[in-house]
Amino acid sequence: MLRLSPLALLLFAAAAPAQTYSHGPPGGLRPAVYDPVELVVTVKNPKANTNPFADFDLVATFTRNNGKPVAVRGFCDAADGSVYKVRFLPTVPGEYEYKLTTGGAASNESVWQSTVTVEAKKNARGPVRIDTDHPHHFVWAGTGEHYFWNGTTTYWLLGVQDDKRIEAAIDRLAKLKVNRIRVALNARTTDGNRWFEPQVTNSTDFQFRIDPWVANNPDSVEDPQFDTSRFNVAMWQKLDKLVAHARKKDVIVSIIFHLDGPDKGVDPFNGGKRKGEGYTDYKAEEAYYRYGVARLAAYSNVMWDVTNEWHLFRDEKWVNHFGDLIRQADPGGHLMSVHGRGDFPFYKSAWADFAMYQVWDDAGAYPFLRKARTLAEKAGRPMPHINEEYGYEDHYPGPWGGGKKKPARSADTRRRLAWQMSMAGGYQTTGERADEPGQGGWITGLGNDRMTMLDGYARMVDFFTAFDWWKLDPTDGLADNGGRVLAVKNKRYVVYAPTGDKVRVKVPAGAWRVRAYNPRTGEWGKKADETADDSGLVLRFADAEDWAAVIERE
Repeated sequence: MLRLSPLALLLFAAAAPAQTYSHGPPGGLRPAVYDPVELVVTVKNPKANTNPFADFDLVATFTRNNGKPVAVRGFCDAADGSVYKVRFLPTVPGEYEYKLTTGGAASNESVWQSTVTVEAKKNARGPVRIDTDHPHHFVWAGTGEHYFWNGTTTYWLLGVQDDKRIEAAIDRLAKLKVNRIRVALNARTTDGNRWFEPQVTNSTDFQFRIDPWVANNPDSVEDPQFDTSRFNVAMWQKLDKLVAHARKKDVIVSIIFHLDGPDKGVDPFNGGKRKGEGYTDYKAEEAYYRYGVARLAAYSNVMWDVTNEWHLFRDEKWVNHFGDLIRQADPGGHLMSVHGRGDFPFYKSAWADFAMYQVWDDAGAYPFLRKARTLAEKAGRPMPHINEEYGYEDHYPGPWGGGKKKPARSADTRRRLAWQMSMAGGYQTTGERADEPGQGGWITGLGNDRMTMLDGYARMVDFFTAFDWWKLDPTDGLADNGGRVLAVKNKRYVVYAPTGDKVRVKVPAGAWRVRAYNPRTGEWGKKADETADDSGLVLRFADAEDWAAVIERE
């Protein structure tokens, strides 16, 4: 986050409360494109008997080169109403004129006007967008590089008490080529028994309580007595640090507004019940979403997850309402979806940029994502498809675990499923085991060198990013022995052979160059010239484990 020091100071002593305004980067330096720009209003002697989160209006309008104005809402950043901020994400370099306006019952109505110059920055990646030419895939807006989604779950990362430990967790995941993490803003439970992971417990280092609002009874899991009109600024400031550090590592943070909403104490708006059971007033919940977007939309590395498990405590109307709200409130246009189950009824919703599913184990692999991609195309809305949750490493929750027993969800089976999803032209989000002492894996986001599952995923990233994977389409019926194929016909064929020491691929007859890849070690074989006959080309591998290969015209 670019913290702006004073360039101008305007003090209105005649009226109470007095307001000061500041803007400008430290040391005379200028912000760069995709850096958050922050304007600050400080209130001296805030008015008593007002709610600073509701009774103070702050809006800035930014205009570049007499272009279209962009309005950005501000937010309160102090429980006593002494500090307010506006954050803006510049996507193009140049000089921006802006007008900052305050108003409301807790405000002295004021207007400031000034300019901020945004410099160009080489290799600034910016937000992730949809590739308009290949809409099943993603690109970095700033550089045009393609983004190979490799996500992992870190639901309770905000429950880690030490900010340095949070940063270390992000550093470790980035080193393992994870480029997206899932982080919950609102969640609470007693301990890991909630998911049949009893070894993950509350301690001085970690708490199973994430409070976005002020709680009158914060130590209670089931009855925190949230005041949803007042935000817990300390938690949000902690989140700012988390997102800012992830940005340094080019890690996208998926912002999950609710986690396990049906659990007692989590949903202060409708007690975890579905909207059809009486939830009709969205107003308080809208304030929560607007506050989150106002704080975070200036960070280039966020995505929005409207909620987790929407189908368990909300309905489609609610999802569409809050998806539309986020889209309207976010001037940065960050990507958005919602986490649910095995269907995605939002293909035609304008706010939905990509589809997310939760389908465990083999049921969520190649055939599932292949079908999902086809359904979206038939709906006239091709988009990326992600199996967001398909059974975490060594995680066997009884009632909803599908009866799987160890080692059914080993690191190796998770990796093989990830390959299948990639070969379907989709993406995945995984989760590390939670049983390593003192860590917590998919629950906390913490891990160590003894947890090696993500090494296999990093090797998968290396394979696909070695060529233009986004140009290839999943093509059925071209390989035997369970082989999966991505193809640019008559030019390049990418093959994944789940088992067996050979696979026949139906490529056109003629000369081809073949290179094998070992997904278990990350080793490439030597390039070999092969000739296909009318029946195709037979690939022979060193053993009966899984293998991949790239077949290209010479």
